[in-house]
Amino acid sequence: MIATSLDSKELLFSKYLSAKSNVKELEDSDCLVLHDVDVHTMSLHPLLIHKLFDRIVFNFPHAGFFLREHDKYQIELHQSLVTNYFKSAHKMLANCGEIHVTHKTAYPFNEWKIVELAEEFVLHLVEEAEFSLYDYPGYLNRRGSGIKCSMEFPVGKCSTFKFAKQSANNDP
Repeated sequence: MIATSLDSKELLFSKYLSAKSNVKELEDSDCLVLHDVDVHTMSLHPLLIHKLFDRIVFNFPHAGFFLREHDKYQIELHQSLVTNYFKSAHKMLANCGEIHVTHKTAYPFNEWKIVELAEEFVLHLVEEAEFSLYDYPGYLNRRGSGIKCSMEFPVGKCSTFKFAKQSANNDP
């Protein structure tokens, strides 16, 4: 297993009190933890470029806070982030693999049109599974950036969208 972070190791440890122990626990479980990995270019990362994965997961993607969540431009920023994730992840996906995105499904987050964005990369929806924090003991969702970066955000209604490469053998 490989876990990635957009933040540098130093920034990650300064933002989240539990980051150091979480990274150590992952590494002690033989997980490779990589920092400074951007979803836009992850398929070009020197340690990832020649690897194919069975699962590639992005939980609660967010482009940052520039405007209100329902603002058209803010939604376009989020869509660009997810589009670039699909573009990179598609290149890294094994033929029988899946790309997962856990995402809020209520307005305005449903305006991101996750399924339609995936279809641009010939990915089809295999399953939309309801997401519940109770199914993941110890998981804490965080805001990710800004002065409140270490605070949790309300998850609300959300799902894990599971996509696979479309082929003659798995027509939707």
